[in-house]
Amino acid sequence: MTEPSTPPASPTVLLEHVTFQWPGSAFRFGVDRFRIERAERVLLLGPSGGGKSTLLGLISGIIRPQKGRIDLLGADLGSLSSAQRDRFRAEHLGVIFQMFNLLPYASALDNVRLGLSFAPSRASRVRETESDDVAAARLLTALGLPEDIQKGQAASLLSSGQQQRVAAARALIGDPELVIADEPTSALDGESQQAFLELVFKQLDRSGSSLLMVSHDESLSGWFDRVIRLTDIQNHEEMHDAVAS
Repeated sequence: MTEPSTPPASPTVLLEHVTFQWPGSAFRFGVDRFRIERAERVLLLGPSGGGKSTLLGLISGIIRPQKGRIDLLGADLGSLSSAQRDRFRAEHLGVIFQMFNLLPYASALDNVRLGLSFAPSRASRVRETESDDVAAARLLTALGLPEDIQKGQAASLLSSGQQQRVAAARALIGDPELVIADEPTSALDGESQQAFLELVFKQLDRSGSSLLMVSHDESLSGWFDRVIRLTDIQNHEEMHDAVAS
């Protein structure tokens, strides 16, 4: 008897024939097809103002396309309400923001624990083996933040490099299926950049999360499974129409 084949896992991210245009803007962002596989690490290169932030907003469900389909982990984001997209994003995405977006008066530990506050599934994965505090401290230590400042200092008093490590730990806690990193190394020199990426990729190897990192820095290419230029995935017909309008 022939064994039934196991259906392939859905990709982490799939965009098909997506278009979006901000109200009042002549620029129309379009993507024919963009796909990220499970556990794949993708670097997206593009200049400032080219639409990278729009793409991240679409993938994370913060904004909805006027046309097309966006699937995240097999779920059609367009079929979800705004509140459902918020819950889905909290459960399945970890985001390392370029400007960190930390709570300024909270400690590093408190900021990292915040990543579990609206994500019951991520919190449950953590609590199978350790407490939230232990998990947060373990990640911060693994990412190079000294234990003596994890509890005692407000995030606003930390250096930029230290804040960056807190932001990364918050994104990684609870092993979200997709981590999005928006120019996370832009403020670092070459040596600090390499050390930070080594620590982040070590955690991703442990969790099996997919990674989409956005940058304009081509020197990062060697770290990734695949490197894509934003212009390679944009719908050039849509772009032509936007320029002509």
